[in-house]
Amino acid sequence: MTPRLSLTLMLFGLFAMGTVSLVRADGEILGFAVVSEVPKDKARVSAKVSVNDAVSNMKLLASDTILNNLIWKKLEICHAMKLEGNKVAEGFQVVTVHVIDASMLPMSLQSFAGDCLIKKAIEIAPLVD
Repeated sequence: MTPRLSLTLMLFGLFAMGTVSLVRADGEILGFAVVSEVPKDKARVSAKVSVNDAVSNMKLLASDTILNNLIWKKLEICHAMKLEGNKVAEGFQVVTVHVIDASMLPMSLQSFAGDCLIKKAIEIAPLVD
């Protein structure tokens, strides 16, 4: 195999991986979320959720496995997350969660995350002692 052919095959493979749909195994979908309100009930957290670049206000519904996750226990307003789960009538049923930096969010959520962090710094942070 020539180096040029192997490079072409490698680039094609990377291109194909980059265009994979956001649908996961067992019908799970990939979503990104920013917590929009101070979580009072960790089982139902209000958030702005982006699925396929469509942003909407949803409740993140946590199972017992997610509720026991240390990430979920420390969840605060403005936290950015990468989620896998299913859309249900009540919101987004979370199967896996990863906290990410706001810069890793889709562009459709980055402005909301930035505004949220500024609001948190001005209004909420001075009240904490």
